[in-house]
Amino acid sequence: MVRSSIICCLSLLVGSGVCWSGDASSRPLRVYLCCSAENDLHQVLKDSGYECVRFETLAGALDEVPDKAPLLVLADGYPETTTRITTAQFEQARKKKLRLYLEYPAWLPGLEVAAPRRFKIERAVVTSDFFGSNLKPLRIMAINGKHVTPVDVAESHVVAARVAGFDSAVYGLPDETSPLLFEHPAGDVLVATTKLSHFVTGRYSPTDAIQTMWNGILRWLCGDGPMPELRWTATVRPSYGRDDVLPRDIEKQTIERAGRWYYRSKVMPTAEQDQAVKRAMTKADGPMLPPAPDEPVGDGSFGILQGYMSGIALDGTQMRNAVRRGDNQCEAAMTLALIGKVEGDQRKLQAARNILDFYLFDSEARRGPRADPNHGAYGLIAWGIDHPAWLKANYGDDNARQIMGILATAAATQSDRWNEAVGMCLLANIRTTGVLGFRPDRIDVGPLTKNGWEPYFRAKTVRLVPHFEAYLWACFLWAYQHTGDELFYTRTEKAIRMTMESYPDNWTWTNGMAQELARMLLPLAWLVRVEDTPEHRRWLRRVATDLIALQQRCGAIAEQLGRPGKGIYPPPPSNEAYGGNEASLIQRNGDPVSDLLYTTNFAFLALHEAAAATGETLYRDAEDKLAEFLCRIQVRSSAHPEMDGTWFRAFDFQRWEHWGSDADAGWGAWCTMTGWIHSWITSVLAMRQMDTSLWDLTSDIRMEPAHRMYRPTMIPDEFPNSIDTLESSVPR
Repeated sequence: MVRSSIICCLSLLVGSGVCWSGDASSRPLRVYLCCSAENDLHQVLKDSGYECVRFETLAGALDEVPDKAPLLVLADGYPETTTRITTAQFEQARKKKLRLYLEYPAWLPGLEVAAPRRFKIERAVVTSDFFGSNLKPLRIMAINGKHVTPVDVAESHVVAARVAGFDSAVYGLPDETSPLLFEHPAGDVLVATTKLSHFVTGRYSPTDAIQTMWNGILRWLCGDGPMPELRWTATVRPSYGRDDVLPRDIEKQTIERAGRWYYRSKVMPTAEQDQAVKRAMTKADGPMLPPAPDEPVGDGSFGILQGYMSGIALDGTQMRNAVRRGDNQCEAAMTLALIGKVEGDQRKLQAARNILDFYLFDSEARRGPRADPNHGAYGLIAWGIDHPAWLKANYGDDNARQIMGILATAAATQSDRWNEAVGMCLLANIRTTGVLGFRPDRIDVGPLTKNGWEPYFRAKTVRLVPHFEAYLWACFLWAYQHTGDELFYTRTEKAIRMTMESYPDNWTWTNGMAQELARMLLPLAWLVRVEDTPEHRRWLRRVATDLIALQQRCGAIAEQLGRPGKGIYPPPPSNEAYGGNEASLIQRNGDPVSDLLYTTNFAFLALHEAAAATGETLYRDAEDKLAEFLCRIQVRSSAHPEMDGTWFRAFDFQRWEHWGSDADAGWGAWCTMTGWIHSWITSVLAMRQMDTSLWDLTSDIRMEPAHRMYRPTMIPDEFPNSIDTLESSVPR
């Protein structure tokens, strides 16, 4: 090959300390690469101050690279095509005493290389001291979308393995691992069985670990001399740094970007896409391809999808989650309506109306047994549609957030068209709530068909789990305020009292204890609204103080696990359990993560409502800090506009990037949701702009007519309502 075939790429990163003077010791470090010009590593090396000499072919590189030089042969054909290298080329590299880094090989001398295999749940785990003290054995990295050419070798520096842990594999390595990076037994060849050089496009993380990994590889290739620091800008990242000066109207800008996300993300299907959604829902988890740039956007007439799944593909995209679940419909409608109200945007206001009309009137969510006055499920709203697994379920917490979303949408759009659905849903939930004010987490249509509603109404159920109970209590307090029906208050106050008397030792926690605190705050704040007593204020302040104690200087709320043995979805107890169930984002207390799906979002709402209910600065100050934090960490991405303007579930507030244990089988660290995460964060920001609270926003809604219409038939007056009358009415 002639010299003209060599493409020299010379650049210097300002401030890297690498000079261009004639002194050889101060010249940029030269590396030789066989790869495309677009390869991530090639681009990062250039931008970081390395002198890159790039070749299009391996044959040309082996002919031209000087003896004893470092040569990186990168996997341009990944994942469809493995990297081809012949016996003669290996021998040529050996004779020239090259330091060779080879990715995704099809063949290796003296070793058996199997056909490429796609790894999903396995993460990358460091297994040696090759990288030094900054990346010790058992450290975990996410190498997304990895395809691997399996090789059986005795020692590796990094392996793919199914391991539990936040930063480190806390239970060690499992028996089954697959090498990702190892030194060939013949020497002078470092082999990666996957494309480690794809780290920018593939969004490998965490950044500090990926930097250290590549520094270690480059040091092995180039020796122990000075090396430029590797730097790159993540394609998906927080909008602002921890200490960046924020615009004065940052909350307004955050709301605007959050509103645009509902359209950029292509989560509102059109009439044509409705069938594609139903096809995706042949699987209960509803995986649906990322949107094409020219894909049309719906107007809410066919609802809204759940959001985006956590898994990150080779190109950095994430699959959409096609589930159309009720809480997301109603919460997203609320958010679009509130943004529309703030911005005077009729398009968003109409989308909010369309979403609620679709789910409450056009879909199957309130049909069948739920529309039958003689059925126990009458008045409930389905967990989701399009698949039996979703349609059969009735979660009290999900119904509660549906109710809250509908009420906020009704207030923002000044409509009473959904009042009847709300009134029926309130009655359907209170009549499946026991005499002590607790309700089973989930009551499916089947048991309601068999048992009716009365046994649940009579039961002495006790569930000290605010995650599942608290938001129904908040809705019941709202219902009492708007209907005067004592049943809503007496059962709720009894349950709240029992829960506070059991705090904290006897509480059951779901994914963590922090989320239970966040959930409990809302009904406590609204209890003060209904009956402002010193005792009720003490309850509110006690829980809030414990939650605020978890708030960091940057405003983040750290996740915290509860007492061992009391968790429903604790961190995985073994490597085998990783990725098999719902789970926390942390492995142990002290892991520096905020959970925006289960804690931070609901804490933001609750602190806002507590501040409005009491006027106390304790709550307002914590809310303000949290608002600033959330504005800073809103996702920014020009490479992935479908992600720009939303929030992911996990955020590592020490690293200041999106990172956490991805153990949750359904809603992992990088998932986002049109309800839950995105909706409550944005809606509270919008209410802050409107200088109102959810309680005050919905204060003029007239619920009494719907309640008066359905109360006599859904819960007849002669039915025992209290624990005292129950004792005498139940046969012994």
